[in-house]
Amino acid sequence: MYHQYIMVIIFLFLTESAVVLQANLCLEKEILLLPPVNFTIMVTGLSKVLLRWKPNPNQDPRINCVKYNVKINTPNEDDYETKKTQSTSVNVLHQGFSASVQTVLHCGSRFFQSNWVSAELQAPPGVPGTSAVNLTCVTKIIRNEVSLHCTWIVGRNASEDTQYFFFYRFDRYTKECQEYRKDSWNRNIACWFPETAIDGKGRGKLAVHINGSSKQMVIKPLDQLFDLHAIDQVNPPMNVTAKMEGNHLFIQWEKPVSNFPRKCFDYEVDIYNIRRDYSKIQKLQGNSFDLIIDPTCKYSIKVRATVSFDCRKNGLWSEWSQSIYVGEYEPTHMTEWLLSVLMATICFFLLSLFFICRICHIWTKLFPPIPRPNSKVKDLFISNIYEKSRSGETEIEAISYVEYPGLDNLDDSVF
Repeated sequence: MYHQYIMVIIFLFLTESAVVLQANLCLEKEILLLPPVNFTIMVTGLSKVLLRWKPNPNQDPRINCVKYNVKINTPNEDDYETKKTQSTSVNVLHQGFSASVQTVLHCGSRFFQSNWVSAELQAPPGVPGTSAVNLTCVTKIIRNEVSLHCTWIVGRNASEDTQYFFFYRFDRYTKECQEYRKDSWNRNIACWFPETAIDGKGRGKLAVHINGSSKQMVIKPLDQLFDLHAIDQVNPPMNVTAKMEGNHLFIQWEKPVSNFPRKCFDYEVDIYNIRRDYSKIQKLQGNSFDLIIDPTCKYSIKVRATVSFDCRKNGLWSEWSQSIYVGEYEPTHMTEWLLSVLMATICFFLLSLFFICRICHIWTKLFPPIPRPNSKVKDLFISNIYEKSRSGETEIEAISYVEYPGLDNLDDSVF
């Protein structure tokens, strides 16, 4: 116990001395900082590299408490500080990787920095256009295990004998695919992991690597990183039930099979009115919902879920639950429906024909009226007879009359 006490006193004394020495050093106008040495980059896993360096042995021994500024140049720019002489970076590597490091010193409001030193990894070889493309992945929980399903498309320049091989890495675990789906050329285009070491709450990053082989050309590899929350698709809600009481519809369900508690889910309820062909989607939290409906209609109901932003970043919606039905309405029989359509069509045709005939006077043209004798002709005959009867008393008047056949059928147009 006594020796430990002495060691603590010595440590505090040295620390205090270093602080005083550093404060005196900061009063100087210029401080020369030298860059690190032996800077190297080493691949330690899928999409994972270790950056290492050492302090410059020629650095002024009075200078301590230095830090190092690390800059990732490619493929994605990043910049951060560390007190350590090594750093881990998770990044895609199929396009190459390069980084730089420098020594930095903070003296109160003053800041000093050394020159940069750099290192890089060359991009792996391969013919352009032969790597897999359009890589997509989805994770799900099946029987309390996180499954992984990924698909991709063969590169446009890849030969027919190209074969792809899929790997994933999560944390310290790396696995190669054992269950592939193939295209018509027997090339692997999808992978299925029924069980994985992936975090069940969708936290962290997933590294995926696809390389290939061919007898005709060198196939370029593909690396990709996925945020787990963005590809985690939760299961649909369970035990969805619905009942009607008068014009009220009550819906209930249980949370999906998941490592998240009940409070972590948002839901969407799809209520489809079959009779009116109308769908209503309601977003809500909680495990029940009720609304006023038309009790004479039949309804189809389904629910889906997603993890809320309160528990993690937003991810994918689940698939819809299996539809359930409530209500007594049944669609009209097909024969009755066709008969109704036929009667409506006939009525419309007859009504249209009636108006066309009336507008164009078609009925008058087809059946013109029979002409009648003109009243003037009849008056002429009556006048002649009257004059003849009167002249018979005193004198005889000879009247010549020529009868033309068909005189009674003369039309008005004659006159």
